[in-house]
Amino acid sequence: MELPLYLSFNEFEKYYYDNLEKWFEEYHNASETDYLKALSELYSPYLYYNFTNDRLQADASIQIKDCFFPYYDKIGISFCTTTCEKKKSAKSTKAISHQFEWKTVTMMEYAQHILDKINRHLVKNNIKDTGNILELMNQREIITSREGAGYCVDYHKHQSTLPFLKAYLPVHGQTVNIAVYRDFLFSVVQIAEFIDHKLKEVRAFESMLYFKLKSEAKFKVQMSHQFLTMCN
Repeated sequence: MELPLYLSFNEFEKYYYDNLEKWFEEYHNASETDYLKALSELYSPYLYYNFTNDRLQADASIQIKDCFFPYYDKIGISFCTTTCEKKKSAKSTKAISHQFEWKTVTMMEYAQHILDKINRHLVKNNIKDTGNILELMNQREIITSREGAGYCVDYHKHQSTLPFLKAYLPVHGQTVNIAVYRDFLFSVVQIAEFIDHKLKEVRAFESMLYFKLKSEAKFKVQMSHQFLTMCN
């Protein structure tokens, strides 16, 4: 069963037991603990542990390749290969090879980037916008298309963003809703606290988002310290 991701705590709370009932209908031998663990996995990518405040905070972001040609703005080049995933011919690679750097962007920026790709596809192919944006948000040729220097979408990584995009992208239109995104940043922490409270009730402490993300944060700090020690 594909659990829906909610951008509002009120909606999440409202449909909690309805989705739990559907979960039991599909997984007859499952428990509410299994359901909560699945919810924990669904929302954890949008949270991080803050050492200073000793609490979970929202972090809805993603790393993406920002592809470019060296000095392309100076030599008049304004286009790249058709897709980031297609290999360049030996001739074009030798002539001009594009480079990239990793950038961290918010999920709102990423969603707008995907929405722009879809709308360009609709215009280019003279397709009327009839509310089919959600149907196109995972078509490989659209998502990985390139029309110049800019973000290169990794199709495999894109799959992890689908629950958010399904909930956030408009059915039709050209702009994402900033207010809805801001509400999500506030709500996701409340949702995490709700899930953790339920997991605490069933004594599944090891699956709580708080402990899971705290442990991951500590591990990253330890690895960073070890790396610095090795470099010195």
